[in-house]
Amino acid sequence: MLAGEGYFAMDDELGAINAKAQELIHAFNHSHPANIHERAEIIEKLFGAFGNNCLIKQPFFCDYGNNIYIGDNFFANYDCVILDCNEVRIGNNVMFAPKVQIYTAYHPLEPEIRRTQLEYASPVTIGDDVWLGGGVIVCPNVEIGAGTTIGAGSVVTKSIPPGVFAAGNPCRVIRQI
Repeated sequence: MLAGEGYFAMDDELGAINAKAQELIHAFNHSHPANIHERAEIIEKLFGAFGNNCLIKQPFFCDYGNNIYIGDNFFANYDCVILDCNEVRIGNNVMFAPKVQIYTAYHPLEPEIRRTQLEYASPVTIGDDVWLGGGVIVCPNVEIGAGTTIGAGSVVTKSIPPGVFAAGNPCRVIRQI
């Protein structure tokens, strides 16, 4: 899966990792919002790395958690979804507005292959000092450069360079910052 090769999400090993992640996500999403330290401890158990001074608002959802690596000073507003079937690397000082979705998983275009339940995944990398507006969707195999802002409602299907404002569906560079 992490090598970009086809995989079956219902595999016993992946199923066990997902089940453990879902237990932690349930505990996180049902913990009292004021109990920031308890919630941070749950996320630290779930993620591959979770930097200092980070806050994720409830609810939050992911597949495995252990493929998510987050730097310092990260903020994710309500209803964030990170499908981490491959690595998701998020830099320092990154902010997500509500309903941001990060996807690493994708399915074959051919129906015959899709029927086999074969899936694929490619990594997503988000540089330092990035702001993703409300409802942004980041697709597999995308890199967003440092200092970039992505406008609300954008669908990021291709990598975006550093230091720009980009928006739209599909997302495109609007101007330099």
